Amino acid sequence: MSEATPPAHTGPAKGNGLSYADAGVDIDAGNALVKRIKPYVQSTARPGADGEIGGFGGLFDLKAAGLQDPVLVAANDGVGTKLKIAIDTGRHDTVGIDLVAMCVNDLVVQGAEPLFFLDYYACGALDVDAAADVVKGIAEGCKRAGCALIGGETAEMPGMYREGDYDLAGFAVGAAERGALLPASDIAAGDVLLGLASSGVHSNGYSLVRKILERAALDWTAPAPFADGQTLGEALMTPTRIYVKPLLAALRGGPGLKALAHITGGGLPENLPRVLPEGLAARIDLSAITVPPVFGWLAETGGVAQAEMLRTFNCGVGMVVVAAAEEADAVAARLEAEGETVARLGVLAPRESDAPQVVFDGTLAL
Repeated sequence: MSEATPPAHTGPAKGNGLSYADAGVDIDAGNALVKRIKPYVQSTARPGADGEIGGFGGLFDLKAAGLQDPVLVAANDGVGTKLKIAIDTGRHDTVGIDLVAMCVNDLVVQGAEPLFFLDYYACGALDVDAAADVVKGIAEGCKRAGCALIGGETAEMPGMYREGDYDLAGFAVGAAERGALLPASDIAAGDVLLGLASSGVHSNGYSLVRKILERAALDWTAPAPFADGQTLGEALMTPTRIYVKPLLAALRGGPGLKALAHITGGGLPENLPRVLPEGLAARIDLSAITVPPVFGWLAETGGVAQAEMLRTFNCGVGMVVVAAAEEADAVAARLEAEGETVARLGVLAPRESDAPQVVFDGTLAL
């Protein structure tokens, strides 16, 4: 039986075949990135994780972390349009801190210690220097939170992103001993609300920030009227404060801390109710808040009303602590000993039917 005649070759001529690089994906650049970021990853090692990457999945040993009867808590988040400022200004070394902060601050409010973190970095064409700076920031955020960076994914997707653009997502897992989760079940009228100062805008409301700058015909290189010696880009890239270590110290240092609320998108009106019983309302004295100058500038430049500021930005309060009245001073002292700036914002009171769960008195010093 004779051999069949092979079909005619209809692809590219020999020597002109396509490669993955021709399609826009540079495997060598990906390998170079892994090599660059290994020291950053190793710097986040902690009990339970060795700080190594390269496998198909990251490992974490709960027993080595000293947990006896743990409940796992998970959170994921991004940085939103703050990334656009990083891209426009070429400052990529702090958005990784923001990415970690947005996840681990959500873990600690449930009483959980962040254990490990994973990231997802997506782009059209991989810029090794920019990506390495991003991961350097992620590693710094992990060190501030006490968690290990145990893995991640870099996705190079030509045609999905414009040149220079990238996106970020973060995933954090923590744990609390069973029975130690927050909010506590004994939250009651009379409990005191303590506010922890923010470092600025954090990572929410940047679409409005960008619109305000656009309306004012300002760019990122303009001097920041609210921050001496900085440009608008530099000042507005100030990373989100990570509250993990001070809050864990306050929780473990004595009684009285009943609940925590991370003040992100939606501000105080949307985030405080997430940890309060239906029958209670938070009464907040706005004059007790020390408002960072950036918020006054945004409100004035954009003509933004107080109510809109409160539901868009943290306005100077990045975290709210609910403390038992008799322990409020002690809780505040523990937090101040850990470097936090604490303000007594108000109290919890019985909520009237159909009334809002957050009631404001006074005005913000915008």
